[in-house]
Formats: sequence, C-alpha cells, structure tokens
Amino acid sequence: MPSIPLFQCQINTDDVTFIGKILQQQHFIQQSASSKFLKTNVDYNIEVDLSQSFEHPLIVCCCSKTQASLPKLLSFLKLNSSSTINLIILNQSSNTVDWNSVMNLIAVYNSSLNVVNDEDSLLKKLYEIINNSAKTNIEKQLISKYKKSDALVSDIQNPTNVFYCGSKLTRDKRAAALGQRGAFRGSTVWLTGLSGAGKSTIGFALEEYIVSKGLPAYCLDGDNIRCGLNKNLGFSDTDRAENIRRIAEVAKLFADAGLMCIVAFISPYKEDRECARKLHENAQIPFIEVFVNTPMSVCEQRDTKGLYEKARQGLITNFTGIDAPYQEPLNPDVVIDTSVISIERALELIIEQLAQRKILSPSLILSVRELFMDEDTRKNALEEFPNLPKLDITELDLQWVQVLSEGWATPLAGFMRETEYLQCLHFGCLMKGNVENQTIPIVLPCTTADKERLHSCSIIALCYRKKLVALLKHTEFYEHRKQERCARIFGITDSAHPHIKMILESGDWLIGGDLEVVEKIHWNDGLDEFRLTPNELRHRFRSMKADAVFAFQLRNPIHNGHSLLMQTTRQYLIEKGFHNPVLLLHPLGGWTKEDDVPLNVRMAQHQAFLNEDLDDRLDRSRTVLAIFPSPMSYAGPTEVQWHAKARMCTGATFYIVGRDPAGLPNPSDKSKDLYDPTHGSKVLTMAPGLNQLQILPFKVAAYNRSSKTMAFYDPTKHDEFDFISGTRMRKIARSGEQPPDGFMVPAGWRVLADYYQSLAKESGDAVKN
Repeated sequence: MPSIPLFQCQINTDDVTFIGKILQQQHFIQQSASSKFLKTNVDYNIEVDLSQSFEHPLIVCCCSKTQASLPKLLSFLKLNSSSTINLIILNQSSNTVDWNSVMNLIAVYNSSLNVVNDEDSLLKKLYEIINNSAKTNIEKQLISKYKKSDALVSDIQNPTNVFYCGSKLTRDKRAAALGQRGAFRGSTVWLTGLSGAGKSTIGFALEEYIVSKGLPAYCLDGDNIRCGLNKNLGFSDTDRAENIRRIAEVAKLFADAGLMCIVAFISPYKEDRECARKLHENAQIPFIEVFVNTPMSVCEQRDTKGLYEKARQGLITNFTGIDAPYQEPLNPDVVIDTSVISIERALELIIEQLAQRKILSPSLILSVRELFMDEDTRKNALEEFPNLPKLDITELDLQWVQVLSEGWATPLAGFMRETEYLQCLHFGCLMKGNVENQTIPIVLPCTTADKERLHSCSIIALCYRKKLVALLKHTEFYEHRKQERCARIFGITDSAHPHIKMILESGDWLIGGDLEVVEKIHWNDGLDEFRLTPNELRHRFRSMKADAVFAFQLRNPIHNGHSLLMQTTRQYLIEKGFHNPVLLLHPLGGWTKEDDVPLNVRMAQHQAFLNEDLDDRLDRSRTVLAIFPSPMSYAGPTEVQWHAKARMCTGATFYIVGRDPAGLPNPSDKSKDLYDPTHGSKVLTMAPGLNQLQILPFKVAAYNRSSKTMAFYDPTKHDEFDFISGTRMRKIARSGEQPPDGFMVPAGWRVLADYYQSLAKESGDAVKN
C-alpha cells in the first residue's frame, strides 16, 4: 500500500498563494487540464494528477474543509496503488479541521500518518519531498522560511547548483579556539521595544561589559544595519519583515561562530520575532528575547533623534507607536523598563538570564557577592552555636573574613578550596566558567591538632575572641605547602620578609569552604564609618551621579605630589568626555608591617589634608574617602593585581598605579628594591581578567625648588628637583623641623609630626628605663 506522510500546518491565504507559485515555477504544477491551481474566496485547492512525471507523486491540498476534499484525493491512490504518494494538507488559520476524520480516512488505506506542527518544518519537508520526487535534474534547495512577497519568489529561484554544506568544526572546537575552555557561548540576545526605549544603550553597554570579561560579543544595532546591509529596505510591512529576516540570519551566523550576538531592533511584529526565535532554535542556538518596555510617553519625551516630533507632524510615516503598530511580546525572557531601573541593573537582569541558561558563569553578574546571613539564618546559627565544633581565628583571618563577606573577592564564596588555591597559585586566576583575576590566595590555616579534631565536620563555627563570626560549610582540608606558596607569590622564601614570616609561622593545613558571616565586621576603632562595602560605594557613586570612578590606593600619607596626580587625572577624564568623574581615595586598612604609619594616623592625615585643601584641588564634593579592608602582603606586581581587581567591585573603571606598588626593600639587601619599581604598572596593563579597568600609570612627582611646589619631574631640569624620600620625611618629622613649603599642607604635616615625635619620645623613655 502507498505510504502517505501527512503534514499539518496553520497558514494564511497569502502563504497558500505563495506556495502555489513556488510549485508552479519549479514545474511541479503545470497550468493544464490534468493539473490546476484554483483560488476562490472560500476554498483553496491544489490537485496534482498522477499522470504527471513523478516517481513519487505529490498532492498538496489547501482548503478550509480538508476532510471534504480527502475522498477526492484518495481516489487518486486507487488508480496507482503501487506508487508512494506524498500528501500535504495546508489548513487556513481561520478554520478548524477535524483531524480525527482525516486520520480515519488515511487509515482506510493502511497509510502512515506524520504530523508536523510548525511552518518551518513544513516548508523544509515540502522541499525535501519536491527535490526527492522529481525525475528531472532539480538541485536541492534548503528554504528556512517562505516569504509573503511576490518579489522574493524570484530570489528563491535564482541560486542554482547550490548545496548547503555544514561546517566541519564542532562548537566545542570553536569555543576552545576562542579560549573559552570548552564552554560554547554562542547565543543571541534580542532587544525589542519602541524607539527611544533604551535598546541601543543597553545593547552597547552589554557588549562592552561582556568583552571586558574576555568574551567575544558584538552588538547589531538597527540604525547601523540600515546604513549598510539593509540600506535598500524601507518601512513597509514587507520591508520590515525582510529587515528582521536578514538580521536574524546574520545573528544566527555570529552566534554559531561562538560570539554572543546582541541585536537591538524595534522589531515591532510578533510573527517576525517568532521567526527569528525559531531560526535559532532549529540551529540549537540560545535565543533570549528582551522586551525593553519603557512607556511610550518616556520614549517620546526623550526623543533623542527627534523622530517622534517629525512623526507627529506627519513628516515621517509608518513610525512605530504613532501610525504603525507595536505588538508587545507575550512571553519575553526578560522585561526591562529603563524609566525605573538603571542601565547597570538592566545588564544584571540580562546576565542573570544568561547565567540561568548556562551561557555565562554566575560570577559575571554585576552585583557584588556578599556572604552575610539573612535574619532567620543568623538566628538559627546563634541558637546552634553552643553545639557546633569551633575554630578560633586570628585578627589576620578576621580581616580576610571581612574581605570575603563584603564581596571584595567576588566570585569567591568562602576560603579557597584546593582547586581554587592551585589556580590562584599557578595561574593567578580563578577559572570556573570564565577567567577571574585572583593573584593572592585567600586561605584559612589551621594546626594539625585542629585538622584532626575537625576533619570530619561539614560545618565549623569560626570564632574571634569567643564570639561567633561565621560558619564555614562543606569544608575541605589540604596541605599548606608554605615554601611553595611563598616562592610562587613573593619570588622568595626569606623569613625576613614580614608577610612570609607570618605564613611560615601559620598552621600546616588549610581549610576551604563556603562562608556565611553573621554580620558586617566592626572594629570599633572610630573608623567604621569609612569602611564602606563595594555595594555601599556603588550606591554612593550612583547618588553622586558619577560617570567615571578613578581609584587611588595608599598605604602612606598624602603629600602635594599625590594631590597633583589626582587633580591631573580628573582633568584628563574630563577631557576624555566624562562629565562627573569621582575619586575613590582608598587607603589600605588591613594588616601592615610595623614601621608603616598606622591606619588611624593615616586617616587623620588624609582628613586633615582634605579639610585644608584650600585650593580644593581634589574637589572634595567629588572625592570619597573610604577604607579598603585587605591585609597587605608586600608581593609587588603580583599583589597589585589583587588591589586593582578588588577596586573593580566598587564600579571603578580607572586605577592609578604608582611606582613600586606593594613593594619593599629586599630583605637580604636593604639597598635594593625586591621588585622592579616599574613592573607593577606594566603587569597591570597585561593582566588577565582586568580588561574592564583602565590603568593610569603614576607620574613621578618631586619637589621643585624654583617654584616651591610639588611638580612632575622633568629630566631636562634635573637640578631643580628634590626627591624627598620617606626616610628623610620621617627624620624631619621626628626632629620637629618643617618640610619645604609646598611639600604638604600644614594640617596634614602636623598629624605626621605629632605621630613621629610621639614614637621618638616613647623610644627615649624606653632607653631611659
């Protein structure tokens, strides 16, 4: 008996007409007595006589009452029961077909039944049948979506001798070539909405952010595409459909190549957007539809291009939202209203969706990962505390708990497990889904006795001075290979180095695990108001309406050379087009070596400097003074990467790096620096995972004897400059002398002088005793 595949699809009358024309022009339907193409207002019928020259006759029936036409069609089968008959029934969308009756009729002839429910699969199968059925040499064509424009029919037929050839590369190989460690991220983010809704702004910001993370992305903007690829299209319904068809095809190719393609098009019609989605789904490429649902009143108020005004005046016709419709998406993946949320939050919503679809790592989400307990968890932890196994931690450990809990080390969820530790140690990065710069290990040492006592515990209560600080969960113990750690991080293992000494004296084991911190760490030293978390700093910068943030780290007092540098940097950013750059003056607040100026003295000096900056060179209204809680490692170019990466969490996009950052004299030869003073800034410009941060090298400033000011060093006038070292500054302060005029504001100098003179007094008293 003949095999009769049946393909069902709901279409409209234009589609029926179009398919008929394709069949006629490909000589599968001839206008003759034996085969006719009839069109009436009620029924559509295409009947193909079995006497035509087909190996496997094709019958296409398009009618509003399909079951009524089937007996006539099936009668053909009786004439030639040995043939394989291909039967396609196209049903108009406005009518209902009793498909049970259809299947019953087919069953009479013991024929197979195959149902295809979507238009793309229907047309693909239709051409498959046509090409496989013809005796004549008709070359195969793959048509992904039929068009409703007569002009496009000839386009479909022009290519001859064309064969679709799939790529020999797998997507995993493409991902590897792009450095994505086997994770194929090819996908399309489709931004749709009214003109002025914010699609392009979001699209280009998303492109910039993804590229800054070392991932390939490209934004296809509607206006840009109409300047090139689609410049021959207007704004009729037909041209709009073709506009979207073309860009959907381009986006699919970009995504198939492994790029994250961002499309910012008004794309007003649901049908066209759905075609774009199906095109991607058929290619197994993720498609994320983002509805930028900004109210039309807001879009028209913005009217950045003046288009709404022209449309209201009748100077522009077919303008979406005015005299052309916009069909809102019914089930978009993301909804954004730029009138109520920031661009940063819009990006977070999109990235969250990409992370849920496993296209991006959750660590790419812009929000900082804080590790604080919620209220219920805190209450339960405090109740369970007496029954939990406990580990006492040091002040240094507590500082790292603060760093982790506030999100400075995002995406770390706690103290490093061995895998993370090895990645940090050997690669200076964390590589879980994407590359995150992390050059300094954040680890929790413990003794062998503690390891034996706690190794079987999945939850450990971390205590500081008998008080519960945090819970460490899903713990992992591993060997603390101290010599190797020091050699890789510092380049030396000399115990005369102050931080190396602490490492060598710490426990022989390390504990990794997820951290849940009871509450924000407070030191109650009068400086907690300056200990702003990354999220608090972000909020501060948003309230100041900053369009650029430049960070400057200090572990020494400020002099007028620093002021000159920060003032010059602000002016540089304004010249670059920023309107409101804000300075993050960010002294390091964790552990430092004994001979460094203590944090409380430095903060008092910084505040005095700002208060007596009579020329307002730092623009106090555009400066935020805050404390960075990290301990100091003195690991030179390795550590400066950690300092820069942590500032990215605050939203800073520019970082000022000085001479010999995080360096110190060589412990075995104090006359030499341990690290090359220029390497810190050089390494930062090359470091992986810091693409989002622009590095601003520190210009050398020195005291100019002629102008009696701190000025940038000019080697052609070397004799005019006096380089006042830290050692010389401390000597002047201890002696009670005054520095040269213009070196430091008087109030700031008095703070330093009082501190160093108190040290001298204590030293003298100690000698007397």
